[in-house]
Amino acid sequence: MLTVHLVRHGETLQAEQGYFAGDIDPPLTELGHAEADAVARRASALDLQALYVSPKLRAQATAEPIARACKLSPVLDERLREIAYGVWEGRKESEVEASDAAAYAAWTADPARHSPPGGESALDVAARALRVLARAEKEHPSGRVMLVTHKATIRVLVCALLDVPIARFRDRLSCPTASLTTLEVGPRGPMLVRVGDVNHLTSRSR
Repeated sequence: MLTVHLVRHGETLQAEQGYFAGDIDPPLTELGHAEADAVARRASALDLQALYVSPKLRAQATAEPIARACKLSPVLDERLREIAYGVWEGRKESEVEASDAAAYAAWTADPARHSPPGGESALDVAARALRVLARAEKEHPSGRVMLVTHKATIRVLVCALLDVPIARFRDRLSCPTASLTTLEVGPRGPMLVRVGDVNHLTSRSR
């Protein structure tokens, strides 16, 4: 059985303030680095065999202390990047809702099939992220792996694996910064063990 731990990167100013940040690549805040250290402490007890990481700098910065704690070399995989928000990149969601109302309404009603102008749909994200899971299954069929990635990517991937409508990924799953979501993939398919878990974050790192 394969155990997959999905970790969202630590805090960025854009994540905290409600900006769309997919292709843009903001750094972690001081709190974000503290969150990454907290994830590393928890990861050190998970006996991981592999660490797959989005190439975005915020994900790599989150993975660095994990790699040190677990004595692993991060494997960068482009397919773990965040959903691309197209022309909405770097803008506040509330601003987009007001200025691009029709496209925003279509996207929020069905983000599986509708994408932000110039961006990706949730089905696009699912197609690439599921291939990373297939890679992990092939390379570590009965191991324990960690994927350090992004909010939408995690939620889309979990919905796809659990047969939850992908169009509802924004409504059905919580995914705070530096949270841990775990699935066990066995012969009867994936089982969700935990979702959006932040128990490893101390008051200092929250």
